[in-house]
Amino acid sequence: MPLDRVNVDTDQIIPKQFLKLVERTGFGRYLFNDWRFQPDGTPKTDFVLNQPRYKGGKILLARENFGCGSSREHAVWALADYGFKALIAPSYADIFYNNCFKNGVLPITLNEPTISQLFDEVEKQESFSLQVDLQKETIRKPDGVELGFKIDEFRRKCLLEGLDDISLTTLHEEKIRAYEQKLAPFQVINVGV
Repeated sequence: MPLDRVNVDTDQIIPKQFLKLVERTGFGRYLFNDWRFQPDGTPKTDFVLNQPRYKGGKILLARENFGCGSSREHAVWALADYGFKALIAPSYADIFYNNCFKNGVLPITLNEPTISQLFDEVEKQESFSLQVDLQKETIRKPDGVELGFKIDEFRRKCLLEGLDDISLTTLHEEKIRAYEQKLAPFQVINVGV
């Protein structure tokens, strides 16, 4: 899905009035809400998410500085809940970029000329699609051409294995338990005076 706008900030990705949910799910229906819907809730037919040819898209093609603005993690939650697995842009806001990895969304960075070429190809070809291979760090275009990208090895491993901060910690559960048991005799508990 091509979103041909620069400086898309997190309040545009998920407007503030929808941040009342306390779980990570349910935000997809509000993704780009102000751009997608009229004030009465009817879809804006000219917005890319509402166009039938992009229905079910898993890759969002964007312009520079995607995810700028406030550091709300909800923006990534909304993208993931809507169904996006990968983002492709020339640059991202730092906090947004890090939040992507923490929430299982792959933010791929490609140079501006390559991004512009992809936008041109998407516009010209109705059935244009990309295949992202995180293992090989490649993007395959319909014509068979592969574009390479680089992801930090640790982050790549976490995405491939579905590891988040909590599951990374539980990988060391035995060591944590041993450490806690070792400290137990030295812990003093004061109960009331």
